[in-house]
Amino acid sequence: MESGAGELRSLQGWLRSDPDVRRSAAAVVRGSTPRPGEMGTALDVLQLVTGNGWSAASFVLALVAWRQTRPQRPRVEIRRGDTAIVLTDCTPEEIERATRALDAAADEGRDS
Repeated sequence: MESGAGELRSLQGWLRSDPDVRRSAAAVVRGSTPRPGEMGTALDVLQLVTGNGWSAASFVLALVAWRQTRPQRPRVEIRRGDTAIVLTDCTPEEIERATRALDAAADEGRDS
């Protein structure tokens, strides 16, 4: 099984190869430096910097497609502003709920 950082790098590569996501967002893996005595990074995060043409639906579908390629199908948490969404089963209802929540969070960010 891949480490958390390995999974994030896999997702980063997947998102970078998706033309719809790549056109409107940049994906960067961030980690903190380990403290003395710790192995690896203390926290690894995939940060997605989005532009004006960003589509929540395209992003969520790319994320779901990547997750389906993983042997262990990891739980994925998405945060945008104060909104947090967790994808576990990737049912159509869960995908729709995640897309709506991300679109609403984007609208709130524009209103601020």
